[in-house]
Amino acid sequence: MNPSQADVLLVEDSAAEARLALEALQETQFPVRLHVASDGVQALEFLRRQGPYHAAPRPALVLLDLNLPRKDGREVLREIKSDDDLRRIPVVILTTSQAQSDIRRAYELAANCYIQKPLELDGFIEIVKSIHRYWLQMAELPA
Repeated sequence: MNPSQADVLLVEDSAAEARLALEALQETQFPVRLHVASDGVQALEFLRRQGPYHAAPRPALVLLDLNLPRKDGREVLREIKSDDDLRRIPVVILTTSQAQSDIRRAYELAANCYIQKPLELDGFIEIVKSIHRYWLQMAELPA
């Protein structure tokens, strides 16, 4: 593994959107390992290194959908930001919801950013690349 390689956890229940995110990240020049959790319970197990994820890396960034099975993104965000070991990981909400109540609640729960997923393929790929550029190349993140 390249020591400058960033680990990113994508919490997304749509396999097609997870695949698109992987393709978009592969087009960047910065090495990224994308880990995918398909629901909120799996995401928290990954982050807490529980069960099959006991050796999981600590991600530099979490991309979190709000509408997830078993435990929704709002609950996942609340648990991440209330956990002393996890709260410094930036969490970008990447969702289809444009409801002001969802945006407000995400920021109340300490989301670092809220982005609505574009409906068109090219727009989605550009958003993922922009997230990558900002959070993994420009922003200074804690080690």
